[in-house]
Amino acid sequence: MLEHPSAIPSYLDPNHLGPWGTFLQQVDRVTPYLGPLSRWVETLKRPKRILIVDVPIALDDGTVTHFEGYRVHHNLSRGPGKGGVRFHQDVTLSEVMALAAWMSIKNAAVNVPYGGAKGGIRVDPRDLTLGELERMTRRYTSEINLLIGPQTDIPAPDVNTNEQIMAWMMDTYSMNQGKTATGVVTGKPISLGGSLGRHDATGHGVFVMSGEAALRLGIDIVGARVIVQGFGNVGGVAARLFADAGAKVIAVQDHTGTIFAGGGVDTRALQAHVDSTGGVAGFHGAEAIANDAFWGIETEFLIPAALEGQINEHNAQRIRAKVVVEGANGPTTTGADDILHDRGVLVIPDVIANAGGVTVSYFEWVQDFSSFFWSEEEINQRLDRIMREAFTVIWGVAEEHKISLRTAAFVVACTRILRAREVRGLYP
Repeated sequence: MLEHPSAIPSYLDPNHLGPWGTFLQQVDRVTPYLGPLSRWVETLKRPKRILIVDVPIALDDGTVTHFEGYRVHHNLSRGPGKGGVRFHQDVTLSEVMALAAWMSIKNAAVNVPYGGAKGGIRVDPRDLTLGELERMTRRYTSEINLLIGPQTDIPAPDVNTNEQIMAWMMDTYSMNQGKTATGVVTGKPISLGGSLGRHDATGHGVFVMSGEAALRLGIDIVGARVIVQGFGNVGGVAARLFADAGAKVIAVQDHTGTIFAGGGVDTRALQAHVDSTGGVAGFHGAEAIANDAFWGIETEFLIPAALEGQINEHNAQRIRAKVVVEGANGPTTTGADDILHDRGVLVIPDVIANAGGVTVSYFEWVQDFSSFFWSEEEINQRLDRIMREAFTVIWGVAEEHKISLRTAAFVVACTRILRAREVRGLYP
């Protein structure tokens, strides 16, 4: 018996606006390539569990305020949940659901033994003092305590969260357990069981994947032009690595504005400027240009490393890049993806382009369990191998089926997830 449309929850509707709707559209596109496994595809369209929590805290002035927090488990067929926690004023349930789902795909695409999860609090952390931020983090951790754990769900940093937030989360969970549990989060300080190489891992992975694409397209990294949206742990690190390899980072955009330098920006000087001022605006080594002009700059590599939906149907026609490398999660809408594909722009999708972070998080988790830690050189060697192997497999699937890298990544990832689902079976 078919469900009446009004009986279908909005989060299952592929036409429902928001990031979750984008994910559902992506799953629909990959379904024809799944063969017999397509009978399990509804597994991917329904999050395993969703937790919405109230996060009350006392502010420094004695008043009590409330924030809304989320933790979503999308799929756990291949292992414990893994995904970051973001603190942002625009966090929504649709966004967190989509991010959890993309984590399922990302982990399977690079073949690390995790499922997908994600969390967030709707808050602008700039409005909080350090003490208020700590109290909010600890209360949120206590509220989601029933879902997280070293072998069930392992949070990590994301937008506006960092190793200090992870330290507070680890300590709160440990206090509730009555024992130190370093493996409950990744992205921790080195002194608490964090991993060398974790800070740069996502940007490092973006650079490695860009290099793999350059090899196949005949692009020389030396002298190649690069433009970057977002200059944090992902965009800033990727920009530095490109510059160190001889590329020219000619434009950078963030929440404060857009700068351009045809001869290339000094990325280390720019990073120092951002660290001291909070953004790229006012940097003396480049000229300020209109934000909208960023998308029309001719370049070999465009790296969107900010938030979701930045490349859309309104600006995709203007993009003059040979390769788009998605450092952010979900930066390209489905419609924009089609436009770029039709125009011959290669898009390296987020689920493999920015998987360096979760890969090194996996290394951190393994090291915490064994209490044996690797050198940064060992970590980078392992990271490079995993990323390059994933790219090779996905490139091969794209060539075989004449499909985009995004669809190919979803084919590989969904096949791995649904095989695990099929082999495990249904209980009871």
